[in-house]
Amino acid sequence: MAEKHKMKPIRRIDLHTNQEPASSKPPRWSEELRIGLQETGFVRVVGHGVPSELIRDTLTSFESFFSLPPSDKKKCGGALGGQRGYTPFGLEHARNHSIGDQKEFFHVGQESIPQKALKGQYLKNQWPTEIPELKENVLALYAALEEVSIQLLVGLALAYDLPQHTFSEMILNGNSILRAAHYPPLSESIESGAMRAAPHEDINLITLLCGATDSGLEILTEENEWRTVHAVEGEIVVDVGDMLARMTNNNLPATTHRVVASDKERATSRYSLPFFAHPRPDCDLSVLETFIAAGDTPRFPPIDAAGFLKERLSEIGLLPES
Repeated sequence: MAEKHKMKPIRRIDLHTNQEPASSKPPRWSEELRIGLQETGFVRVVGHGVPSELIRDTLTSFESFFSLPPSDKKKCGGALGGQRGYTPFGLEHARNHSIGDQKEFFHVGQESIPQKALKGQYLKNQWPTEIPELKENVLALYAALEEVSIQLLVGLALAYDLPQHTFSEMILNGNSILRAAHYPPLSESIESGAMRAAPHEDINLITLLCGATDSGLEILTEENEWRTVHAVEGEIVVDVGDMLARMTNNNLPATTHRVVASDKERATSRYSLPFFAHPRPDCDLSVLETFIAAGDTPRFPPIDAAGFLKERLSEIGLLPES
């Protein structure tokens, strides 16, 4: 009998293994980050400096919010494309999957935009008056995860021998989103084929996932098998989004993933806090020359971040298809 091909591990990256912050040389973890994302599209990050108590406090705030009556939650909803505030249960679906996901969520973006050119392009954040502590917790976590995103994107650029701010500059004042997702208990009467989050790829550059309350996240391997990504306190799970996959000509893959519930977990709620690092709307997502071999052509046509986001929000049911 042939030996079964062993799945590549999801690498663990420690950001503490670094040299002087002012150095333009790649940090010691950057090559491990590049290899890990090339292999599976996902890595587990420690040494990131985001306080565990801040993550717990933010989760607690959102648990209180999602426990509010639907009428109170909807007061924070209605933003175009669900880009800010509350989006109710079952509205979003995966691309090429018509059944709504079994989740509700809340989005927070940049609270203040200093560049005049960007004013009017971002919707205002919505804050529930019933949970006054939520705003302070969320904005602190948003800032911390944005800083880690910048650090990771600088490391990736240096690992590819690119100018260090090639990717990280794109998210300065970018359209990044902190999502609080609530997956309620699953009833026996849910629609056939429905799941907490159907198989999908993320839209953005990179995603930082913290605060997951169980291990329902699974990734699709090269062997076409689903593999669990276990939730470990203190780790942030990082994955490649479609925007970064485009720019690297799929050198860094956007890996398909989903959220499921075991028989034991079906009766309980699941919460998570993904941070989607998005570029500014006018950023060019064209394939970089570094990733085009001599004589080859790019796999993807040119598009800016605003156009790509609009396409994807339409495909997942959050904007009317144009």
